[in-house]
Amino acid sequence: MRLTIESIETIHETAREFLAAIDGKGCCLAFYAPMGAGKTTFIKALCEVMGVKDVITSPTFAIVNEYTDGRGRPVFHFDFYRIKKLEEVYDMGGEEYFYSGCYCFMEWPEMVEEALPDETIRITITPQEDGTRIIEF
Repeated sequence: MRLTIESIETIHETAREFLAAIDGKGCCLAFYAPMGAGKTTFIKALCEVMGVKDVITSPTFAIVNEYTDGRGRPVFHFDFYRIKKLEEVYDMGGEEYFYSGCYCFMEWPEMVEEALPDETIRITITPQEDGTRIIEF
């Protein structure tokens, strides 16, 4: 499937469309995109649409942030950019998160590809010259 984020003003509309499209298809979401493409911004919009009231930031140094959605369920936001070895993911209990049944939004999943569940939804964000972003999954 392919969606377009036309602008920052319409990102929540695209986030709603995205969540409707993936509903029931899996909760591990791996976001592939170059630096500055908008991974964190889109994940923030997804969380806001899901009713998260917490401050949503990239967990670059913490590796994982936990939020609570509007229904009281945990949402996990990972940034694997700083992971050097796959063992780090296992040591932090990565599999427990991935198989928890809770949404796991993952930035830089290339670093941990081997640990991801088979049913992980892989999303590519591609910035366009006109400032829009193409979301493919």
